[in-house]
Amino acid sequence: MQSKTNNDRLKELYLYYNLNKEDVFKHQQFGFIIITRTGIEKIMAKDEIRLEYEVVRCEIDFCAVKCTATKFTKDQKIISIPTFGTAQPKNCQSTYYLEMAEKRAKARAVLQITNFYSLGVYSEVESDEFKK
Repeated sequence: MQSKTNNDRLKELYLYYNLNKEDVFKHQQFGFIIITRTGIEKIMAKDEIRLEYEVVRCEIDFCAVKCTATKFTKDQKIISIPTFGTAQPKNCQSTYYLEMAEKRAKARAVLQITNFYSLGVYSEVESDEFKK
């Protein structure tokens, strides 16, 4: 039996989460797949993912936010994944560091708990250079 390729697994995830062309794009320079904010929201809704936030650090030029994503598996087990998002002048053009750190933590948590991250998929908010 042949194992599925990453592309096969991605296609299955796209179909399962009802993602379309507006929800994903390929990074022109680096070639990896990026999911938009609307795609992240669709994924969250489909799996009824719950998020909890904790501000780890917030200063004038650096913010870090912890986000824990929780969902039920198909066999009704609860899984939780914590992750972090940061924002600072080196990685963010906006000066809304707390909000950007929150968005990044949210997107990472959602992508990790749904296995997109294991396939090399990122969210557009993770870096200003990822945006279309």
